Amino acid sequence: MHDIVIRGGLVVDGTGAPAFEGDVAIENGKLVAVGGSVGAGREEIDARDRIVTPGWVDIHSHYDGQVTWDPYVSPSGFHGVTTTVMGNCGVGFAPARPDSHDHLINVMEGVEDIPGTALHEGMRWGWESFPQYLDVLEAMPRVMDIAAQVPHSAVRDYVMGDRGATRAAANADHVEAMARIVEQALRAGAIGFSTSRTKLHLAADGSAVAGSFADSTELLAIGHAMARAGHGVFQMVSDLVDPEAEFAWMEQLARQHGVPVHYILVQFEEQPDKWRQLLAMTRRAAEGGADITALVGCRPVGMLINLESRYHPFSEHPSYRAIAHLPLEARIEALRQPALRARLLAEETTSTNRFWRTRMAHFHNMFQLGDPPDYEPPPERSVEAIARASGRRPEEIVLDILTGQGGRDWLYFPFINYADRSLQPLYDMMRHPHTLLSLADGGAHCGLICDASAPSFLLSHWARDRRRGPLLGLEEAVALQSSRGAAAYGLVDRGRLTAGLRADVNVIDFNKLRLEPPRWAHDLPAQGRRLLQHATGYDATIAAGVVTWRHGEATGALPGRLIRAGRDAA
Repeated sequence: MHDIVIRGGLVVDGTGAPAFEGDVAIENGKLVAVGGSVGAGREEIDARDRIVTPGWVDIHSHYDGQVTWDPYVSPSGFHGVTTTVMGNCGVGFAPARPDSHDHLINVMEGVEDIPGTALHEGMRWGWESFPQYLDVLEAMPRVMDIAAQVPHSAVRDYVMGDRGATRAAANADHVEAMARIVEQALRAGAIGFSTSRTKLHLAADGSAVAGSFADSTELLAIGHAMARAGHGVFQMVSDLVDPEAEFAWMEQLARQHGVPVHYILVQFEEQPDKWRQLLAMTRRAAEGGADITALVGCRPVGMLINLESRYHPFSEHPSYRAIAHLPLEARIEALRQPALRARLLAEETTSTNRFWRTRMAHFHNMFQLGDPPDYEPPPERSVEAIARASGRRPEEIVLDILTGQGGRDWLYFPFINYADRSLQPLYDMMRHPHTLLSLADGGAHCGLICDASAPSFLLSHWARDRRRGPLLGLEEAVALQSSRGAAAYGLVDRGRLTAGLRADVNVIDFNKLRLEPPRWAHDLPAQGRRLLQHATGYDATIAAGVVTWRHGEATGALPGRLIRAGRDAA
């Protein structure tokens, strides 16, 4: 008798092949039969009118600190993710000198918007080297498998101290020491190395992130160390201000050392067509033998703002500041009073923050998120367009949104990947042969962005609901979120529903799969606050042959483990 039988579902096996109806049988954590009719199971899951997919493989998260205290790896855990790769964008917590803990938290808080108080309260450390960090992670059971990359900022800080965050180049001894640490970490099981080269990434105190200005000598030496270790992906985020210069060392690293290079690709408002140039360069590099891949998202990087946010369009107005201390309901009641409303609309912001002062007046790129959330709103639904059509000021429309729905609706600012006011560029990016689906950012951006729900959005929007352009085929969407990411990191035992592979499975009511509106939660250590977004439609998630989630609720089972590349990933 099988341990689990998933009976009568539409199997979308993750390979991109056409879906088919049949049963799935699981024994001892492995898939033993996929398709056709199988015998009885000790537990049976009725999958009629459901789709059966691999568990999602998320290759871009920032749970580096959270996995030391949270066995449920939320919120990715309740979006069908059964494997996640963390340590992206060059930031993380190992290696770590005993006196550098505060600094590493300062960097993570600034770059990834994770409350520093939560990290200070939740993390117990217990390591100095990266191998010791992996040992700590391995000792803790969790709901999914995790894999860790070596973060450049931590390595550089460990070797160079405060100088690691400056523009100064590392000397030969520094470079040799960094390469040695990276090789040691990879041999201990790290799955890759990551670095940040973007001006957008700053520590919470405004300082540069170590590694941001590293020269090609340093980067190539690290690539050489990765080649000696025999595995690992080199992951990077960069502004690519000089694409030719960046691609030169990327191609050299990929060709000379045989190391796959992954870089983040997005569309910026200031250069809306640059992504096409970069993909053309990526294609040429690949045709020339360099394994270079662009990492792309499936929806805009969009800030979510309401009256509970730290910043909103009225947060620095004198009349609002006078009532900011009131509970939400009292604030809403006050803002609905004609006299206060008139004063507020007549005032100018007192904010001196150039970023926020500018963004809060971008009414052409400001939308009501709504319920269900709309992540591809048309231009005519912008605050500016609604104001023009109704003969009102944009600020009036904003105030109506902020005070409606009990103050729990959201203003949506899609500031990356939405320059065309359409997701068509993302459609083209996702379908390009030299891209990978990425950028869900689970565990990060707690106060403004809520993209860990990207796997659920991929299926519901791109394979079913989109009306403003072509859909992805269901089989294609599933492959993007499973087998392709797994293969990129050498995780050949998962990402497909094939007999003999690890039994990571989602059973989904595809017709009812729906994203709920985001909400605030104070569930991090030290009552840390973050944005969460749940989804309905996941009947069950299975990891390593064990049901971990049923209808959005954790079962308490914790079969997940640390993946050690070189031991587990081959």
